[in-house]
Amino acid sequence: MIGNPPLSLYVHLPWCEKKCPYCDFNSHQADQIPEVDYIDALLNDLEQDLPLIWGRSVETIFIGGGTPSLFSGHAIERLFSGLRALLKLQPNGEVTLESNPGSADIEHFRAYRECGVNRLSIGVQSFNDRHLKILGRVHNAELAIQAFDSARQAGFDNINLDIMYGLPAQSVKQALSDLRQAIDLRPEHISHYQLTIEPNTLFQHHTPAQMPDDDLAWEQQLACQALLKNRGYHQYEISAYSLEGKQCRHNLNYWQFGDYLGIGAGAHGKITLAGEGRVIRRIRQRQPQAYLLSQGRNSISSESDLSASDLLFEFMLNALRLTEGFESKLFVENTGLALSQIRPALQKASDRGLLHFDNQHIRPTSRGLQYLNDLQAMFLGLKIGKNRLIIDINNEIIHN
Repeated sequence: MIGNPPLSLYVHLPWCEKKCPYCDFNSHQADQIPEVDYIDALLNDLEQDLPLIWGRSVETIFIGGGTPSLFSGHAIERLFSGLRALLKLQPNGEVTLESNPGSADIEHFRAYRECGVNRLSIGVQSFNDRHLKILGRVHNAELAIQAFDSARQAGFDNINLDIMYGLPAQSVKQALSDLRQAIDLRPEHISHYQLTIEPNTLFQHHTPAQMPDDDLAWEQQLACQALLKNRGYHQYEISAYSLEGKQCRHNLNYWQFGDYLGIGAGAHGKITLAGEGRVIRRIRQRQPQAYLLSQGRNSISSESDLSASDLLFEFMLNALRLTEGFESKLFVENTGLALSQIRPALQKASDRGLLHFDNQHIRPTSRGLQYLNDLQAMFLGLKIGKNRLIIDINNEIIHN
């Protein structure tokens, strides 16, 4: 019997100062942001979803985008006043807000801290000004350092920095230099991930010259992983590293197939209705203007029940990202399926050296993490009864 897993809230603020050419998230350049109307719409979204979560408490909140730090402190304060009125929030919950260097100053950070935000995620990407220009970022290395210092001065003691590798014409030495500068700031968490060319982005149509080949990108990754380990950052997920006890609780809930409400333009939500034996997914209207106009009718663009095959694949898609894997019972608890449903695929992955498993624990090998897409795909399309899953393996959005 399926049970209710932990519950999180994702809030999407879709506007940016400028759309980066590599970005495939639902973000939109805007000269002016309709803060009042948008906060109204977010709270209206939440009210629509309340009947799905009666009696349940929210353990983590993530405000992503877009660039949420373009919103004023007053707007974020109004958002949190509404959240507290509508939700049962855990007093020690993790509350993250994304920021870009240059989009907020110390006064913004102080206002966010006073509202209840206790974790910042700053999108640095690189400390090399030439690479930042290629990436279309609106900040430089100096602004990145200033943003981190301002966050510390505002009282934040839990900060993530996003750093990319595999950049155009980037050497191993340059990738290590970027990472070393990030580590020297001593953030509690580092999201370290490879630049990839995603569909429907400017880079897909105008790929930068001298993109590194797979061998060079792998060399950069191995060198950077060694540096992170040497400096005390534990890798707990394919692209996430943290100091002791500073893992991102919100993302852990995703990767362990927890539940999450999603409010805002294009936001996804996944909610377990244990009493009905169902798991549903809701997706909001994607375009900000259409999303705002839909308020008063319904902002939900689609809603569907996850089949047994959906549950199986989505669980494995997320949980296999964890370097230490997961307890076998978590699969049973969060999907309502028996472990025997995936045993043939587990054995096949084990035979190929991609996975270790027994009745208590399932964990990807180092080779499995290197070829994670291949490992995940082994659980795609497995037949459960009469259901067969057809899903885009890259559809899920993970936040840092």
